[in-house]
Amino acid sequence: MTANGKSGWRGNPEVLLILMAVAMPLSFSTWMALLNNFSVEMADFTGREIGILQSLREIPGFLAFSAIFALLIFREQTFALISLLVLGLGVAISGYFPTIIGLYCTTVLMSIGFHYFETMQQALSLQWVAKDRTAMVMGRQLSAKSIASLLMFGGVWVMMEVFDMPYRGVYVVGGALTIAVAIAAWLIFPKFTDAHPQTRKLVLRRRYWLYYALTFMAGARRQIFTVFAGFLMVEKFGYDVGTITILYLLNHAINMVLAPQIGRLIGKWGERKALIFEYCGLFLVFTGYAFVQNSHLAAGLYVVDHLFFAMAIAMKTYFQKIADPGDISSTAGVSFTINHIAAVFLPAAFGLLWLVSPSAVFLTGAVLALGSLILSFNVPNDPRPGNEAVFGGADDMGAVGQAAR
Repeated sequence: MTANGKSGWRGNPEVLLILMAVAMPLSFSTWMALLNNFSVEMADFTGREIGILQSLREIPGFLAFSAIFALLIFREQTFALISLLVLGLGVAISGYFPTIIGLYCTTVLMSIGFHYFETMQQALSLQWVAKDRTAMVMGRQLSAKSIASLLMFGGVWVMMEVFDMPYRGVYVVGGALTIAVAIAAWLIFPKFTDAHPQTRKLVLRRRYWLYYALTFMAGARRQIFTVFAGFLMVEKFGYDVGTITILYLLNHAINMVLAPQIGRLIGKWGERKALIFEYCGLFLVFTGYAFVQNSHLAAGLYVVDHLFFAMAIAMKTYFQKIADPGDISSTAGVSFTINHIAAVFLPAAFGLLWLVSPSAVFLTGAVLALGSLILSFNVPNDPRPGNEAVFGGADDMGAVGQAAR
């Protein structure tokens, strides 16, 4: 790609990727830190309502494939920044609607920005960064996200506990910060061009089957952590918003330090070993959630669980190594949709199951982690086009909306 005549840090697309990575959690971390307590205290949520809300939140993720149609109008870089503006707006207005329906609506708006941004951030990272550096660069982005989250969670704690700021004001601060950074990125950086022209149609290829399967399982498993792990802390162990925020601070402090190292480790180990290690660990973590009775041990499981999110870099670099360069933007949208297929209905279904047996929710997560582990043994040690899977590899099945290659 070119920097359109810009030199120095303004001409480096990796700097823009890091800045955008910082912008996202300024608002999203605010939303995460406040959600459980705000929904219970202000909107009288139970497990049923929180499950429905999370299902609604994932609908834009399920529709992420539609990003390819937006790219007929906008370039990836422009669309990423627009998505950040929508995310910030959705969070900023959340405190003004402290009702069940109001929280549902602002969550969907926030989620539209969040999921389209994440789709574009992944696509741009895989396009702009060389394959031998991608894991390390993505690790740096995770570290930058963690630093921003750490600062924001700390800010939430100070605003709530020290200044006794109402929920409405905290939401406004978080959303406004993301909007400000997005505008700054828009004005400061040039429009970078892509090294490879991108397919502007939806693409499904049989040889990507393992990536699709791993993506689906990751999405189903992620819902249990995102929706119910934090809710467990509030409902079962009585964590207040200050304690939850401190727990988030610890998570991101650890990720801030370890995420770049994890990225380098994935580059050294390879995707196969990294994914096997991740899924073995997640199986143990979810089993622990199902039976934990001690609040401190539950918090420890939560921290370890969050750390494993950094290992998901391996799945993205695996795809980068097997993909046609022109497929990256299209497949980023398709993969987010696949990732969210289960997300649309699982939170609501598990919200009802939660009312009967919270342990059963987490044991289901352990089963999903085991399924992912089995799939990970199909990842080759040297993934590349023509060597996409150890078993079941196949040629192209064609493309949606275009002729098969």
